[in-house]
Amino acid sequence: MLPKLRFPEFMDSGAISLENGNVIFESINNRNHNSDLPVLAISQEHGAIPREQIDYNVSVSEKSLKSYKVVEVGDFIISLRSFEGGIEYSTWHGICSPAYIILRKKGTIVEQYYKYYFKSSKFIQDLNKDLEGIRDGKMVSYSQFSAILLPKPVNAEQQKIADCLSSLDNLITAENEKLEVLKTHKKGLMQMLFPSEGETVPEWRFPEFRDSGEWGKKKISEVTSYVDYRGKTPKKSDNGVFLVTAKNVKMGYIDYSASQEFIPTSSYDEVMSRGLPKIGDVIITTEAPLGNVAQIDKEDIALAQRVIKYRGNKTVLDNTYLKLVLLSPKFQANLSSKSTGGTVKGIKGSVLHEMMIDMTQIREQKKIAECLSSIGEQIFAQTEKIETLKMHKKGLLQGLFPSAQEVME
Repeated sequence: MLPKLRFPEFMDSGAISLENGNVIFESINNRNHNSDLPVLAISQEHGAIPREQIDYNVSVSEKSLKSYKVVEVGDFIISLRSFEGGIEYSTWHGICSPAYIILRKKGTIVEQYYKYYFKSSKFIQDLNKDLEGIRDGKMVSYSQFSAILLPKPVNAEQQKIADCLSSLDNLITAENEKLEVLKTHKKGLMQMLFPSEGETVPEWRFPEFRDSGEWGKKKISEVTSYVDYRGKTPKKSDNGVFLVTAKNVKMGYIDYSASQEFIPTSSYDEVMSRGLPKIGDVIITTEAPLGNVAQIDKEDIALAQRVIKYRGNKTVLDNTYLKLVLLSPKFQANLSSKSTGGTVKGIKGSVLHEMMIDMTQIREQKKIAECLSSIGEQIFAQTEKIETLKMHKKGLLQGLFPSAQEVME
């Protein structure tokens, strides 16, 4: 049993041994605790974490807490959905629901190695193999876990793999922090470069426009041409022209992977008879979700229901500036205040067209658009970098761990 990827110093170490789950881990049912220990929530997103640190609105009586199990740092927890997302690792000393199974190492192993292994696609495949009847609220039992063969390389190799993946995680965390800084910086600029509510000039202004006087306001319909594509749902097909739906429109960009629907090429002219999209046009969703804004970057697309397209009047309104105005916190707040509906918020096209936007001369619009678009490009590049690192980690998880299922097959 050999992994596809192995560090040089372990190339001649031979096959990795396999052990049943119950040989490496025992099930712990310690309920001897006091009320000072934090109550842990167990989730795929957060692992084991104190309930007060996340949105967890479930109250537990003092009597029920007495039956809760003690979790130590380094324990693993089999939770309700483990067959979907693997087994959780605890960095906390606390207590958790007695419904969960607590796993604790029997001998000397590197817990971090198994932390990563229990989240690998290979282990989740092994976990699901021959485990029937664990859906619909049921859990993987300790006996089922015990029957699974787990790789057990020597501790030095376990540590090497854990260090490698931990280092990559730290890098991903650092790059995510950079991304959040960029997003915060852009959000701050958007608040400063547009006039705040009740003001006629922005707090920050480029030097060449500081003596250009006050900004004005215009209804969207006064400075754009628009097409409302709402109405009859177009006939769909397996291929043809890509149909951009509200699901594809995100905050600032079109995500072509979010939903992939098509209309027949033969019906394109009919579906788009109200007006063809052009690169640079601005689209906004009117419900489900409300207020997502993007610019069209392809002409060979069709636009679906719940989407309105705007095109700025050439000498008055820059399209990229329009996109940024519609994305601004000020406009989004006004849009929300004018929306209707309960769970699903929406806005009528007639109301949206009459909404006011901040206006300045087109040269200043272009300068603002250039500045914010530059930061947007940095955010996009940083996002791509993080996705590349995540894909690299996924590849390492597949390559560094052997699969017991592959061996048995």
